Amino acid sequence: MGLGRKLDIPVSDVSLVRDMWEVRVKTHRQKQKKEQERMEQSALPKIDQQWQYRIYCKTLKTEELNLLHRYLERSTLTGVQVNTEAEQQDQKDPEESKLIFQLDGDQWTDFPRELQWMTYLREWHVSGTKISRLPEYLALFTQLTVLEIPKNTIAELPPEIGKLTGLRELNVSYNRLSKVPPELGNCENLKRLELTGNHNLSDLPFELSSLKQLVHLDVAENSFMSIPICALRMSGLQLLDLSNNSLTDLPQDMDRLEQLVTLFLQKNNLSYLPHCLGKISTLKMIVVNGDALTCCPTKLCRNPDIKFIRLCDRASAEKKEEEKKKEKNKRKRWREEEEVKKDSREKEFIEAYISSLKDRDTVPDSTTKVSISCLL
Repeated sequence: MGLGRKLDIPVSDVSLVRDMWEVRVKTHRQKQKKEQERMEQSALPKIDQQWQYRIYCKTLKTEELNLLHRYLERSTLTGVQVNTEAEQQDQKDPEESKLIFQLDGDQWTDFPRELQWMTYLREWHVSGTKISRLPEYLALFTQLTVLEIPKNTIAELPPEIGKLTGLRELNVSYNRLSKVPPELGNCENLKRLELTGNHNLSDLPFELSSLKQLVHLDVAENSFMSIPICALRMSGLQLLDLSNNSLTDLPQDMDRLEQLVTLFLQKNNLSYLPHCLGKISTLKMIVVNGDALTCCPTKLCRNPDIKFIRLCDRASAEKKEEEKKKEKNKRKRWREEEEVKKDSREKEFIEAYISSLKDRDTVPDSTTKVSISCLL
């Protein structure tokens, strides 16, 4: 071969290849989205549901069948008619007017089958069961305003929860959540969100920033190292409970929460509080740990309009270290039912104690916390 011979080597621009694949991926995702919308609008799921309903009705007795038919008749009414019917029933029998589903007891491992046809329900109250996941038909309950599902074994919230746009209260405390779906940010009417006691939960998706009507956010007894960014963008927030986490400091822009009234920070690793808290004119109560706190703005401590409460634990350093190790080991394994009860009772006690302080004109600078290791 001659030394002067040139080889023709194809040369391509990497950016052009990348742009080409991005266009293909975008097109593929658009096709997937259109297919999903087509399936949602299709009559096949409705036909299948009707056949499943007919098959199920064959297994019911006459009295049960009549009762189910009456339930389903309510769901076919328009929104105005349902409200009118509820107002009439309020005068006759208040209990019958409540469109509430209740379930409790550890004998339950799944939701009852007939629940899927009761899409007119306004509230779910499910507690103390062994149910580990929410049903696939959850998105059908578009009239749902309250979803209370504490003290179960639920490991995740499905993305379909974002379709419950009328939801106002969501309580998933003392379950086994490790994350929250970003679709929850679509529930823009949500006013109360409780996620207490999900020990593996350490962050919230940024999409929750769209919850502008949220006034109550409780993420106590979790593994948060810092305040979620989305929480600082919930402009209507009035109560924020960050107690019993792993916070070491607070952001300097906490004053973004212009309507904040109550702030719980006890049982964290905070050594100081930022001066920006003094700029929140609506702030009325702050609860912190008095043991590790060494620096606190004077404006907070001496403001007569703010109840500044320090909860002090007199335990020795060795005992504290031992408690930390126990807590760490506890978070590595699933909590048993008795542990859940104990944790929730401790929180209930603290809330009752803080509530009693709200009615006092003055509160002590330092309050020794009562040990709640025994069952109350």
